[in-house]
Amino acid sequence: MWRHGRTSWNAEQRFQGQTDIPLDDVGVFQARRAAAMLASLPPTSIICSDLMRTRQTAEPLIELTGITPHVDEGLRETFAGEWEGKTRSVLLADYGDDLSRWSFDPHMRAGATGETRLEVADRFVAAVDRALPDLPADGVLVVVTHGGAARAGIGRLLGLPPEHWAALGVLTNCSWSVLLENSPSGPAWRLQEYNAGSLPESVPFDGVWPADDR
Repeated sequence: MWRHGRTSWNAEQRFQGQTDIPLDDVGVFQARRAAAMLASLPPTSIICSDLMRTRQTAEPLIELTGITPHVDEGLRETFAGEWEGKTRSVLLADYGDDLSRWSFDPHMRAGATGETRLEVADRFVAAVDRALPDLPADGVLVVVTHGGAARAGIGRLLGLPPEHWAALGVLTNCSWSVLLENSPSGPAWRLQEYNAGSLPESVPFDGVWPADDR
């Protein structure tokens, strides 16, 4: 789950939501640097949101791997209604109580007319599920998406109660989180890396420990 690089609105601390903002020069550099690492996984498939900032983030990884990406609107950021385009300082001044509640209440709509985190998680996970059947057993799916959408989606995939999704930290630009498919006897997914800028390393006894060694 790879968040897009920086945009001018990120730098200005504006709520982007689904407003279609391109990467700035820093974001382009971040995407190129991250792609050089992610290409070494190596990816089997790439899916990305249809918004410009995610498609631009995916471009250097596409160039390095030759993979044709699949664009899925289900990976878009949260639609945030009247909050979109407003700076953090304005949001805190004019919508402080609502913003605070929205940060932990998965049933609350962003910006009065926007989406709930539950709705975002539903469409995000559906987009991931659409991509999984085409992967081989040892395949790697790179999901190029947005910070809020990724947090909600990761919370849902891990089976966390929605009221606890806020425990997942805010994702920084061009960072990623790595989920591994688990054994059939346990949870479906396991979180291996979160908000990372490096790739996972092998860990001894990663998985089921022998009974005598627990």
